Amino acid sequence: MRITWDQVFGWRLRRQYVSEPATGSVPDIVGRLCGVQAQVTSSAETAVALRRHRPDPGALVRELAAGTLVKTWSMRGTLHALTPAAAAVFLPLIASARIWEKPAWQRNFGATPTEVVALTEAVSRHLADAVLTREELIDALSADSTFHRMGEQLRSGWGALLKPLAWQGALCHGPAQGNRATFTSPAHLIPDWPGLLEPDIAAPAAITAYLGAYGAATPESFDAWLTRASLRKTTVRRWFADLGDAMTEVEVEGRRAYIPTEHVDELAASTVKGSVYLLGAFDQYVLGPGTADTALLPAAHRSKVSRAAGWIAPLVLVDGRIAGTWELTDGDLTVSTFDNADIPAKPLDAAVARVAVALGLDALAVRTA
Repeated sequence: MRITWDQVFGWRLRRQYVSEPATGSVPDIVGRLCGVQAQVTSSAETAVALRRHRPDPGALVRELAAGTLVKTWSMRGTLHALTPAAAAVFLPLIASARIWEKPAWQRNFGATPTEVVALTEAVSRHLADAVLTREELIDALSADSTFHRMGEQLRSGWGALLKPLAWQGALCHGPAQGNRATFTSPAHLIPDWPGLLEPDIAAPAAITAYLGAYGAATPESFDAWLTRASLRKTTVRRWFADLGDAMTEVEVEGRRAYIPTEHVDELAASTVKGSVYLLGAFDQYVLGPGTADTALLPAAHRSKVSRAAGWIAPLVLVDGRIAGTWELTDGDLTVSTFDNADIPAKPLDAAVARVAVALGLDALAVRTA
């Protein structure tokens, strides 16, 4: 089946609730997106608000507090808000890469695989029925000399030593206490926590969900999104092959990729001409395919989107492609397009108005840098 990038982008915009905002719940949106990156809580809120028919400030944080979403280290080692069902299928695939057993990880973070096992068991005990701040958790671990030399890494805000525990379902973030993060177990936080599935059982649901939002995509792009390409290539390809007729191979302007078979007709009928949308920082629209995808983001302009310290800029989309970035300055929304390209004024004004509503503002004036 041969399709065009215009068809792919038109389909993605609908599937990700960009061109047709959702009337359903916040967990519905987060589930469709396979999680929302939540390193910066305000960006996660913006990602959801821009996709809701009626934005509701603070909606994502309320769902986290209610346990209908869980905040934990997941894809690529970054914090995400996930539905419990998504956590149950994505976390075991990430854990199956066993990154903490690789020599480079051990050199960087100073813990052996045996020590990670001991840490996982100890943290599981302490968090089984408790919510603890980072310092409280470290104090609880301090009684065991095994963990004394890990103190500096455990105190690090990057959470390198805690990520393998999150991937194995031993901990997740609990309700914040002011500016302090807390930790607990998913089973303690989430009503009817399903637990993590075995990787081979989880893979079909995980891959189908990813392709259902970010297809057409390859096994390599799935692994790059999930683990920064840390899984065995043969394993990922086997997972894709095991989907059989549930997946259809397509050719997108010379690139071979896959989509869920159930979406073939919808994708073939998609169009995208004349559309302009604005999305916030760290948005899944670009994180799903990755900033290295030149069909979505021209290589010459990648550094304008993927910036220093891992910052992902707010996006200007024209016909589904990333055509620039934007920022708020003194109550104005300033648009910077690649190569000073013009953007149709009427759809841009509508996109700016949508951002204002999502951010709870009366209006925003638009400027061009």
